[in-house]
Amino acid sequence: MADLMIKALDAHYGDFQALYGIDLSIAAGEVVAIIGSNGAGKSTLMRSLSGLMRNAPEQIVFKGESIGGLRADEVSKRGIALVPEGRQLFPSLSVEENLLIGTQVGREGAWTLARIYELFPILHERRNQASTSLSGGQQQMVAIGRALMSNPDLLLIDELSLGLAPVIIKSIYEALPDIISNGMSAVIVEQDITKALSVSSRFYCLQEGRVSLDGKPGERSREEISRAYFGV
Repeated sequence: MADLMIKALDAHYGDFQALYGIDLSIAAGEVVAIIGSNGAGKSTLMRSLSGLMRNAPEQIVFKGESIGGLRADEVSKRGIALVPEGRQLFPSLSVEENLLIGTQVGREGAWTLARIYELFPILHERRNQASTSLSGGQQQMVAIGRALMSNPDLLLIDELSLGLAPVIIKSIYEALPDIISNGMSAVIVEQDITKALSVSSRFYCLQEGRVSLDGKPGERSREEISRAYFGV
């Protein structure tokens, strides 16, 4: 049974159409990768799922409820949390204050400050520092922690490794099994095909706003994936 169903999803920026009839599903506890080059529609899909872009209600169904027309705050209260591209932390707040923003959703669950600090010990060391004083990788940890503090059922991570040093990317990917424990589902948007496929049970490749390929990583050749990714 799918937790999330997307049915013929279209998305527009004014007269410009960014998504064309997207169909996809995500089961409870599943990690799904969304891959594709720049401009493929990946971030637009994340904006639609998180309520930052409004759609027809029936185009996005989460746990049996049509949510396509809901505001972002209403979507988050239903258990969907977004780690946005570029982190988008509050620069005037400390690390810990940024993390606590996630609790304003009001959802109870296993994710607490103590657990975030256990997952990312460096954040405990720097909890009283301004978020802007952190490295890009540490800011990404704060953004992930803030989303987890809302205790979501579905975690959306937009451009997980963008602009990060390889050692930081490795540490964040190593933390993913703990992040998605206890039945949480996750959608990971990633340009690094190898990284994305290494942690996902299924993937969707977008090209020019359409699904060009989908499947399980082990059932699709790298040649198929490359053709769908680059459109050649």
